[in-house]
Amino acid sequence: MAITRLLVVDDFRLWRDCVQAHFEGHPEVHIAGFASDGLEALRKVGELQPDLVLLDIGLPRLSGIETARRIRKLNPNCKIIFLSGHSGPEIVRGALEAGGSGYVHKEDASTELLPGLESVLAGKQYLSRSVSGLDEVT
Repeated sequence: MAITRLLVVDDFRLWRDCVQAHFEGHPEVHIAGFASDGLEALRKVGELQPDLVLLDIGLPRLSGIETARRIRKLNPNCKIIFLSGHSGPEIVRGALEAGGSGYVHKEDASTELLPGLESVLAGKQYLSRSVSGLDEVT
């Protein structure tokens, strides 16, 4: 896998730190930046041109779903994986319809972030095990 430039968007600093620690042993993933709200994420997508954005749903100033819609317009080649504690079918469906290529539930993050990233970068949709059994999502 080529080096992937990643933007991590979450308003909870602990999660941003966890994602950073998770990818420290993976030189093929470069965290290009962090954002703590949707508007900051849009600015950083324009500046940093990441390959992939890890995006929380519940963000201040602009929801993750609306942020994804705007990222799609700003940089259509950028992939989006939602990383969220929400797993309801309506939320997951909304995230995918907004432009997400993947959805990883935060409780699955330790084992599913890297496989999700690899799958999405290969052009496939990825749903973590906590949401993949929801027939009404896909």
